[in-house]
Amino acid sequence: MPGPDLLEGAISSGGVESVLDRSRSREVIIGMRTGSGERDGGPAPLWGVRVLTLAVNLPGPAAASRLCAMGASVIKVEPPGGDPLARMCPGYYEDLSAGQEVVRLDLKDRQDRASLDGWLRGTDLLLTASRPVALGRLGLSWPELHAGFPRLCQVAIVGHPPPEEDAPGHDLTYQARLGTLSPPEMPPVLVADLAGAEQAVSAALSLLFARERGQGVGYEQVSLSEAARSLAEPLRQGLTSPGGVLGGGFPGYGLYRAREGHVALAALEPHFWERLLQKLEVRGDRQDLERIFETKTAEQWEEWATERDLPLAAVRHLGHDEENREDETKFAFEGRRASTRGDGRP
Repeated sequence: MPGPDLLEGAISSGGVESVLDRSRSREVIIGMRTGSGERDGGPAPLWGVRVLTLAVNLPGPAAASRLCAMGASVIKVEPPGGDPLARMCPGYYEDLSAGQEVVRLDLKDRQDRASLDGWLRGTDLLLTASRPVALGRLGLSWPELHAGFPRLCQVAIVGHPPPEEDAPGHDLTYQARLGTLSPPEMPPVLVADLAGAEQAVSAALSLLFARERGQGVGYEQVSLSEAARSLAEPLRQGLTSPGGVLGGGFPGYGLYRAREGHVALAALEPHFWERLLQKLEVRGDRQDLERIFETKTAEQWEEWATERDLPLAAVRHLGHDEENREDETKFAFEGRRASTRGDGRP
């Protein structure tokens, strides 16, 4: 879900001075993941690594959050209007920003653009999620960055692979082209965004490892459409298509109606399947399983399966199961604070 060129955000109606005043304000979000570089048994893997991210929306922040959890020191630079994710889903935004220092800069302003260079001088990895053409207009193309900061690596999250890296798109359109949608229902999981975030983390670790082994710095693009394509491969290969082994073709792997709710059965391995049939005293065709699962509630079946070490779970609805989520998030971030430095530089 690359940002719609928000790095070039327009000057607000308050005028240049008011935007610059706001851009000097740095918000430090302290959460459960502090990015301190400490963990049980010694320093975290990325202790001492400095990451600067210009990425807003979801894939970039999710990747930055993972790097922070590995011990990296993360600085997040947002446009004057902030990250759209903070407006769409404040709790998720705070989760993903935990332990990072958040700075707002207007990168179309000369002074703020110079401030960014100040941050980049000591940075090991730059993470972006804007279209390359937009970064180029800001003087942030890879050739320009490499010339100015020879120790800097960059991971650029884009929508499509070359030569279409500047084409617009979001998670929904990437999935639409791959056949993973079931209209009119909206997808509950942002497959492309989160798969792209994980691929961005892998790319970052690879670049940093290569640099430390003397192989020089590097630039790598991560395409969200290709990330979604990789996760759609089981469908394309027939594994999860209707009638496929994981698409309803094997009775031991599927969803069944219970007296109340549904259960998910995943008895793929022969020893699980055989034990299930033995304990239920059935032959193993789908009709037998449908009949017997309707004799108990989904919760009762889950308890029954747990006692017998069988892979079966009640199907839950996220909204009901996480009704205390808001209170937990509020508690985790009650240490939130802000600090201000005069010129926005490190």
